[in-house]
Amino acid sequence: MTGIWYVVGFVIAGTGFVFGTIGLAWLISHRTRGDEHKGYPYESGIDTYGDPHARFGISFYIYALMFVAFDIEVVFIYLWALVFQDLLMSGFISMLIFVGILMLGLAYAWRKGVLSWR
Repeated sequence: MTGIWYVVGFVIAGTGFVFGTIGLAWLISHRTRGDEHKGYPYESGIDTYGDPHARFGISFYIYALMFVAFDIEVVFIYLWALVFQDLLMSGFISMLIFVGILMLGLAYAWRKGVLSWR
């Protein structure tokens, strides 16, 4: 019977934490009372003009995806380099295959014209 009180206590504590956090955020949140200009977004003290929700071209996203892909490659190669002395020839060959596949992907993207800024 004692085990159920632990579960009830955790449920009450968890629910209290969730609603307490929401209530605290509501108390300290930014609300626009009185002044209509109080809630406007700005950067460096300069008011925005035009539509602040402009669309970006697809080339920005393609460059971002390629950056993430090659950034992860650098992490794998760095970790491989840390244990290079403990690896056998199979570790070296597997890294060559890994880098080769990535280079094939880069060559494919280059040939398709993905890397040219339009």
